Amino acid sequence: MKIGLIGAGRLGICLALLMENAGYEVIVSDCRNDYVIGLNNRSITTNEPRVAEMLDNVKNFVATLDNVEVIKNCDIIFTLVPTPSLPDGSYDVSAVWQVVEDFKNCEFPIYGKTFVVGCTTNPGDCEMFQEQLSSYGIDVYYNPEFIAQGSIIKDLQYADMVLIGGEGRHLDVIKEIYTKIQLIEPKVHIMSTTSAELVKLAVNCFLTTKITYANMVGEVMALSGKECEISKVLKAIGDDTRVGSKYLKFGYGYGGPCLPRDNRAFAAHAKKLGLEYNLGLTTDSFNQEHSKFLVDWFVNKNERNLPFCFHYVSYKEDTDIVEESQQYRLCCDLLNLNYKVYVVDDLVKSKCDDRIVWGTPCEEVFWIDL
Repeated sequence: MKIGLIGAGRLGICLALLMENAGYEVIVSDCRNDYVIGLNNRSITTNEPRVAEMLDNVKNFVATLDNVEVIKNCDIIFTLVPTPSLPDGSYDVSAVWQVVEDFKNCEFPIYGKTFVVGCTTNPGDCEMFQEQLSSYGIDVYYNPEFIAQGSIIKDLQYADMVLIGGEGRHLDVIKEIYTKIQLIEPKVHIMSTTSAELVKLAVNCFLTTKITYANMVGEVMALSGKECEISKVLKAIGDDTRVGSKYLKFGYGYGGPCLPRDNRAFAAHAKKLGLEYNLGLTTDSFNQEHSKFLVDWFVNKNERNLPFCFHYVSYKEDTDIVEESQQYRLCCDLLNLNYKVYVVDDLVKSKCDDRIVWGTPCEEVFWIDL
């Protein structure tokens, strides 16, 4: 079976390489000419673990600029095109609609092909994609991934669950693909596309709430004079099985390309339904205020007024992403207070404030470490 993947970005290329490694013939498309050339030459610049190594070993993998070529030559087509956030918090799915149009404009038979949407969409979007493609004999499924940048391949191979929205004759095919690429036997959840779209958002909303809760407890502990026992308190709370310890850690706050956006998208969808939920917006607001708390906290702790130093300011260690990074926000806030700030890891140097001093400090500093 030939598998196609439209949108071979950071996540898409990882999924494609795992599919190829599992024995499938894979064709990917992307709109970036130099990137496609690099994929076909087996030489791309990436800091995502294992991607370069796996790409170097592929045998049945081709990249193209042409989505239609992918559709023509493959039985099942995944798409992981970008879906940026709109001002109201919802997702702009125009790139997915373009793929739908690519299907509809094909001048060859496409009946019986399968379209799997893996990028984050708004609840109800996949139903609309299905409405457009039903008359062409195309089944549409929603199949998001639950991963973190910097560990995508590992997260795909050891996923807690496989979530599939949709029904029809190709469910078993999708499940079989994941059986082959994963190193554990995950829980498989099958439901309607709209319900699956809601699950994707709701899972990340729960995580943002839990992270916010842990930081709230930490702030209370710090101002109660019990800063040294923050981790003990959170461990005790997390050892209650009704709560659980994952993501229950005092830290910078949540950031990156997924959690904040999903939080806002869920609130935006609820608002469209006439539901004025404050939880998501309150969580988002607290996350911003927590950064201000950390500024005051670290400034007060730095009694000798030393320069500050971060190990890294990306949203997650060993990634090159500063999008909504709370570490970077804290760094900029300290710079704006006229502190000298060092950052050891220069992976994101080109994306950051030029006032930062990069590299290991050669003077005594106050380390920012949570």
